[in-house]
Amino acid sequence: MKHNLTVTIFLIVFFILSQAVGLGLISKDAKISKDANGTITVTHGDTSVGSRPETAGFGSFLYLIIGVAIGTILVLVLMRFQKSNLWRLWFFLAVWIAVSISLGVFIKYQVFFAYDVSIVIALLLALWKVFKPNIFIHNITEVLMYAGIAVLLVPIFDVFWSIMLLLAISVYDMYAVWKSKHMIKMAKFQTKSNIFAGLLIPYKVKPENLKSADKSSSIFDRKTEKKTSVKNVSAKASKSKTKTAILGGGDVAFPLIFAGTVMEHLMTLGLTKSQALLHSSIIVLTTTIALALLFLYAKKDKFYPAMPFVTAGCLIGWVIVLLI
Repeated sequence: MKHNLTVTIFLIVFFILSQAVGLGLISKDAKISKDANGTITVTHGDTSVGSRPETAGFGSFLYLIIGVAIGTILVLVLMRFQKSNLWRLWFFLAVWIAVSISLGVFIKYQVFFAYDVSIVIALLLALWKVFKPNIFIHNITEVLMYAGIAVLLVPIFDVFWSIMLLLAISVYDMYAVWKSKHMIKMAKFQTKSNIFAGLLIPYKVKPENLKSADKSSSIFDRKTEKKTSVKNVSAKASKSKTKTAILGGGDVAFPLIFAGTVMEHLMTLGLTKSQALLHSSIIVLTTTIALALLFLYAKKDKFYPAMPFVTAGCLIGWVIVLLI
């Protein structure tokens, strides 16, 4: 097992929470209508930060692939020149926008200035996340981020192109982790910058259970360790080190986008929102099982591309949904 059982369970719980919150917000934001011919359509209004990209089908696929490519190149450039402050600024803006979108789904109808309310709350959460991080605020804002991304992108995708997206990202993930290894370098750069884009659970382990290259502290514990080293704390406190269990943001966002497109497709077939949500939850279940198996059989201190396993879980879930 890659991490101990408790940490693995917490990581999986946050993954499920991300999928559940995302699907719930997509369902709430969706508007189902039927024309005179009985054709059912699902539409969405503008997000709290503006309208969505005007694209569909292959255009949506290309839009997101280009976005991932540009984002990767920018991170590699920042990493090459060690511009961690620019990375923090970029990440802060991304958190602010994505969380604003998710919050805007359920507060925008309350009062006439609700859009401003969602944006202000998201701003405060983003500031808290970037400048005063802790385990709770980091993971909760990550959950809201993925939900916001899904609310933004699901309406411009269909099931076929979301499957193509999963397959393309899986191939890229395998190459980036096993071949070029730049995904590993980016993860280490983010951790060093005290900003990681993904779910994260730090935990204590004994030094003898760590490889020398892995004896680094969590981004949430470095300040504490610096203080305790100056104070020369007791030997008992030095008997453990902090290790971090992580799950990249893409490993959470892409299966959510797929499950969301399946849910909206089921709505167009005549299922109610509740029925479509229940059926698409099967995909969440099979994806969670696939992810759990990865954590169970993965070796300690080794990096693995999660997307191929996540994609397998998504496709198995889709087949089950088709058979119901």
